[in-house]
Amino acid sequence: MVPAHVVAVALQAAAAVKTSKYLNHKTSIKSDEPSSDFVLLVAPNGSYRISPYVQAASNLQLKILIISDSEHSLVSEVAQGIHVDFNKIQAALDTIFSAIAEKNILAVIPTDDKCVNIASQIAAKLKLPHNSPESAKLTYRKDLARQALQAQQCNTPEFKVINFKDIDDIAAALNYPVVLKPLMLSGSKGVIRADNADECRTAAKRIKAILLLQKKSAYEYQHILIESYLDGQEVAIEGFMINGEFQLLTLFDKPEALTGPYFEESYYLTPSKLGKAIQHDILFEINRCCLAYGLSHGPIHAEARLTKEGVFLLEIASRTIGGQCAQLIEFSLGVKLEELVISYMCSRTTAFQKQQKYAGVLMIPITKQGMLKRVEGLTQALQVKNIIDIEIHIQPGYELIPLPEGSSYLGFIFAQSDQFESTLNALRQAYEKLKFITQPVWKIG
Repeated sequence: MVPAHVVAVALQAAAAVKTSKYLNHKTSIKSDEPSSDFVLLVAPNGSYRISPYVQAASNLQLKILIISDSEHSLVSEVAQGIHVDFNKIQAALDTIFSAIAEKNILAVIPTDDKCVNIASQIAAKLKLPHNSPESAKLTYRKDLARQALQAQQCNTPEFKVINFKDIDDIAAALNYPVVLKPLMLSGSKGVIRADNADECRTAAKRIKAILLLQKKSAYEYQHILIESYLDGQEVAIEGFMINGEFQLLTLFDKPEALTGPYFEESYYLTPSKLGKAIQHDILFEINRCCLAYGLSHGPIHAEARLTKEGVFLLEIASRTIGGQCAQLIEFSLGVKLEELVISYMCSRTTAFQKQQKYAGVLMIPITKQGMLKRVEGLTQALQVKNIIDIEIHIQPGYELIPLPEGSSYLGFIFAQSDQFESTLNALRQAYEKLKFITQPVWKIG
């Protein structure tokens, strides 16, 4: 017999699975006069998301106030904002509430994983729609997330939380293949597949070396998540939780198999080619997992695997999609993602309608370590049919670090056409024309 709490979660999920109720809604939040209301944007000083959010707030005639971890910034909105230490939560909250005491705050929006906890606490204090600090924590603690999903009988791989000192003994008893993951890092950093005990021990040593460079708690430094490898196609989901209901913005196909040993993202294409039945299963499971986390309000970016046993959640982040991939939302919906987020978080609506064309992005992988000297073939790549833009984000003179130690991309290639395959082929052809010239990095000591 199925437990009552599982039935309740499933019924809630079934009721909530739908595309956005705001689709084709024609109410706009724009007005002729700038608002005296503020949106709080909580962001690390170096976040690439700051500029798009600043522009989005301006487009929506809203003021934005940035809370960051550094006052030394070339971005005027950051320099003029509120500066706190994200690692000293109570002191940061005291500073923030003192600074906003006379301001009318409409919403609190975190840009990155490291900000979701403090953003949640700010919003709770201001009695604004938010995810609880407890649920937000699950979105960046992989071990706690797996435990929460297991407790609600969501689809989860077999997993263990292992102390590094026990890895030699544990490795011999695992059922392979497995995937080893740090408890908190994002962007596939430190995520490694192992097919046998020797590979498992080697992977654990590499991850421990990566963690030595991170400012993490003792527990997160000492432990690692090991879970069964899931075979199957991977998809990404972008949406929004509104009062406990998941609203889909778009579903991304990942046309290249991600089998390891590292799991670097590459191609995203939308709309999905998957059939309606499997798309429904994906949304059902994502909503069920959001409820298991306790998420209730805010942007959602999720990754899932489609296996023979069903849809398995890999990750949920209580923020928008990373990288410049947010531009795919604009290509597919005709409105910037940041404008949608601000609108939703302010309990307002904005008009958008799904476009007819396919849109895709290639996150240009870093395949070789070294110092970038130059990029060749950019002009030829831009001339490939259906390519609409190429952005190179790492400049000459900077070191390239591949996964699993690295976490960045060289840049992004964007394409759009009337067909899925022609969009994908354009991305592949453009990438083939690019050549990244590097030289060894000589380090002293």
